Parts: sequence; structure tokens; C-alpha cells
Amino acid sequence: MNSTLLGGLTADEFLSKYWQKKPLLVRGAIPGFKGPFDRAQLLDLAQSDEMESRMVWQTDGQWELEHGPFTPKAWRRKGPWTALVSGTNLVSNEADALLREFNFIPYARLDDLMVSFATDGGGVGPHFDNYDVFLIQGMGRRRWRISAQRDLTVIDGAPLRLLKHFKPSKEWIVEPGDLLYLPPQYAHDGVAIGDCMTYSVGFRTATAQELADGFLTYLQENLCLRGRYADPNLERPRNPAEISDDMVEQVAQMLHGITWNKKTVANFLGAYLSEPKSHVFFEPPARPLAPAAFERLIRANGFRLDLKTQLLFKGHCFYLNGEPFETTSAQRAAFRDIAKNRSISANAVNPAVIDAFYDWYCSGFGHPGAFA
Repeated sequence: MNSTLLGGLTADEFLSKYWQKKPLLVRGAIPGFKGPFDRAQLLDLAQSDEMESRMVWQTDGQWELEHGPFTPKAWRRKGPWTALVSGTNLVSNEADALLREFNFIPYARLDDLMVSFATDGGGVGPHFDNYDVFLIQGMGRRRWRISAQRDLTVIDGAPLRLLKHFKPSKEWIVEPGDLLYLPPQYAHDGVAIGDCMTYSVGFRTATAQELADGFLTYLQENLCLRGRYADPNLERPRNPAEISDDMVEQVAQMLHGITWNKKTVANFLGAYLSEPKSHVFFEPPARPLAPAAFERLIRANGFRLDLKTQLLFKGHCFYLNGEPFETTSAQRAAFRDIAKNRSISANAVNPAVIDAFYDWYCSGFGHPGAFA
């Protein structure tokens, strides 16, 4: 972690005093910061159908939202507007490196790096997020107003989660390299002063209902109950439309087979949290190296995960892009190393992991060599 990132605080001090508790403004958190993208590069990404992008503006005082991909004509709009591109860390080594500066938060919680470009006066209106966010100022300046208000009533019918009664209590103008941390549901409003770019590090925060839906789907896909309903001692019913107590009792006993424990939950989380988003696709090499050539290359240059790859673990269980895989004791140190650092040096590559790395390479999940 950059020593200036948290304004002299250690990661432990930040987590203890600020994380999900109160905001933190750090002047010069990243000295000389310009950001991975300039205006043209970011707007090019917003025109790609492989990226999640949005554009926000006001018409006659009403907020409007449009989803990308966009055409160059969109950037000729008159008046203030903002373009936002999510998941930039999936397409840029520099953006991914910026995201990984925040690795004092578990990767299971780290989501993505969203980047916005706003013209003078542009913003997305006073709102709140249900997740923690670090806002790093890139090019230009932005005025931030924030509030710890409890009234989070939103405007009915608005395309964004815009606050109906925003009452700011603090205000700052941020410069390139400044960082603002906000806990979940902290009201804020940022307005560009001239053209500006802001880098937003966001975090995953699922609702209980979302986790329940995902877990039940996971159980359905991994459950195998034996037996079949049977009633050899069936008696003639008084009313054929009535569901009998015997049927309810037998089915209840059958469904008692649906059980889970903490290991089941851990396996679900590993698959759920490492699953790439629906728009993410991997590109296998058009002409893969032969296994022997691949081994020579990684023994000389190491191996790195693709920017889109998610690798998590719990104990001896590892999860790659939504799928669990078995490991041996000879592999685990190397797998933990590459899960943490996203790459592994040539001298850390041992014979036990070469076949696995080759499979990942052939699937587009990783590549020989270090990050550029």
C-alpha cells in the first residue's frame, strides 16, 4: 500500500477508526496522480459493447440516464453531463494496479474500479450508495458535499437513487490525487469544476435476499436426494381433493435431506464471489503453446492471472472463476501466492502447478510472464 494513501494511517488504524464508521478525506493520497485513462481513452471504453457504461445529465431540471455503448455523437451534448464506465480494472493493468492498492480489504469484498468523466457542472446528483467507496480525484477538480443524514428518502421515478432532501454538512474541493472515503449510506454529491475525472473503488455488498437466492440456487445445483415418493399402504380418501397428513409427513421427511453446514456455506461463497459478471468473457489463445514450450516460458518468466480472473480460497479449497478445484499439499503455497499477488515469479513455479497453469492458460484465465 502507498504510504500516503490513507494520510499516514496504517491499514489497521483505518479499519479500526474509519471503515464503515465515518468519512475520511486525504489530501495528496496519491502524489502526482494522473490516472490510468485520459478523457479520450475513457470515452472510447464507453463506446465498447464489452463495457458497462452510463451517461447522466439533466433536462429542464429532470435527471436522465442512458446506458451504453455510446457513439461519439453522445459527447457533443450541450450542458453538463457525466459518463461513467465500470470495471475498468478488467481491461487495464494500471487500473487493476490502482484497485489492488486497496488490498487491505479482502478481495472477496473488492468489486471494481469505476471511472467517470464530467464536463463543467456535471455530476449524478445527491445520492447514497449501499457500499463503501473510495473516491480518488484524477484530472481536474470536483466539489464534494456530504451528509450523515438519516433521511434517505429518494425521489420517486428518478432513474438514479437521488435524495429528496439532501442537507450537506461538509464541503470540500478536491484536487488530483486527493481521496475521499465514504461509508455505506453516506449521502454525497459531487459536481465537476471544469472537466474532471474521478476514480471510484467500490465494494461488494449483497443483500440477505440476494445471498439467499444465490445459496438456494447453489444447493439446487449441488444437491442429490435419493428415494421417491411412495404410498403402498394408501387408503381411500374421504375427499380426493384433500392433501393427506401422511403425504405431508412423508414429504417432510424426504426434505430433511436438504442440509448444510459451514463448509457448504464456504463452498457457496467461494463459487459465488469468484463468479465473473455476466458480461465478462475470456479469450483463449488462438494458437496455444505446446505444453513443453509453455513450461519453458513460465519457468523463465513466471505466470500471471488474467485481469478478469477471480481466484479465492478458504483453507485448502480454491475457487477459480466460479468453480472449485482440488489441490494437493505441493500446490497450495503457489496457489495462495498467485491468489494474493495476481502473479507468481519464475522461481516460485514448481512442477506441481504447471499442469494447472497450462489448463488456465488454454482457457484464457492466465498468461505466461509478469504484468507489463
